Amino acid sequence: MTSLPTGPRLGRRAFLATTAAGVISASFLGRARAADPIRIGEINSYSRIPAFTLPYRNGWTLAVEQINAQGGLLGGRMLEVISRDDGGDPAQAVTAAQELISGQGVQALAGTFLSNVGLAVADFAAQHRVPFLAAEPLADAVTWEKGNRYTYRLRPSTWMQSTVLAREAARLPAKRWATVAPNYEYGQAAVARFKSLLKELRPDVTFVAEQWPPLFKLDAGATVQALEASQPDAIYNVLFGADLPKFVREGTVRGLFENRSVVSLLTGEPEYLDPLGAEAPEGWIVTGYPWYDIKTPAHDAFLSAYRARWNETPFLGSLVGYNTFAALGAAIERAGGTDPERLVDALSGLTVSLPNADVTFRPADHQSTMGTWVGRTALRDGHGVMVDWTYVDGADLLPPPEVVAGWRPAETDPQQ
Repeated sequence: MTSLPTGPRLGRRAFLATTAAGVISASFLGRARAADPIRIGEINSYSRIPAFTLPYRNGWTLAVEQINAQGGLLGGRMLEVISRDDGGDPAQAVTAAQELISGQGVQALAGTFLSNVGLAVADFAAQHRVPFLAAEPLADAVTWEKGNRYTYRLRPSTWMQSTVLAREAARLPAKRWATVAPNYEYGQAAVARFKSLLKELRPDVTFVAEQWPPLFKLDAGATVQALEASQPDAIYNVLFGADLPKFVREGTVRGLFENRSVVSLLTGEPEYLDPLGAEAPEGWIVTGYPWYDIKTPAHDAFLSAYRARWNETPFLGSLVGYNTFAALGAAIERAGGTDPERLVDALSGLTVSLPNADVTFRPADHQSTMGTWVGRTALRDGHGVMVDWTYVDGADLLPPPEVVAGWRPAETDPQQ
């Protein structure tokens, strides 16, 4: 199969222009109905992880509305999204994917949050040869060990985010480290990558304790007590969601964080930092999304449009949702249609201008180069924020294409 030629980047103005509600004329709507809509099936854990997924839905809704307000795709076809809640369950997600394909006639799939759910939908996509843009699941296996022709991922992976944090951790004087992470695919991979790279950068460090609470079932008292007993110099934390505030509060009460460095994945995301309020820890090294201090024209346009549409400030989920459907729209335009084989070819090597940066989907492993913000937590006006942050391009956090190509299964000929 011949790959599509590289097309022009989709300009920021095409996706970031804002329109006032209700100005679409009746004649425009009449023309839109004349063309069949492009249907995308969207699956996510709305009832299980609402702190991230509800802003994520707001983000993709904004992107779709902007695309349609400017005339849709492919010369006038409206973009229609049919969404399903997977409840955080892989089996439920696969059932939803089947119904979306066979019952709703969607041309592509997008979304998912938890890594085990994302892997299940990726496997479904490969079996049914349907394009799937994984928005959020971070497991490296999504694009590497279990990668397939039909699956691409937007969000920086576990490897990428653990890499940037391990580099920061290597600069600390700490030698004795403990880790705490949810006991499933994402948590296990995040700890493994962090330990491997930190040991490579600092051969003098040792890991003296590991805690593996079940996902969203943290026994905070027992976990904090076990970590304290190991007397580490520093802690690598991978907890998120409802487990994070339990850990922060119990650790603060018991003095776990006093005179210790903490390196914490995802904690700088507003979804998880905002609920802590004045209890937010200070001085933790984190990845996150400091939307309040990002000053670029592209991000300012996104921020203004998001605030105008939803009357709230964005979360990282908002940005991920927006970027997911902006990228899908660009891929459909580049493919010149919705044929699944042409669409997956169009995603390969696609570069699209997004609110945070220009992002490319690497042909070698289907991982996007969306980067991550790394900085330290602080309190500002009684709320947790990220300070002293840097945006690290995802391309600088990934192994070379020739290396990761060998980690992926062999491609299946779509004509077989």
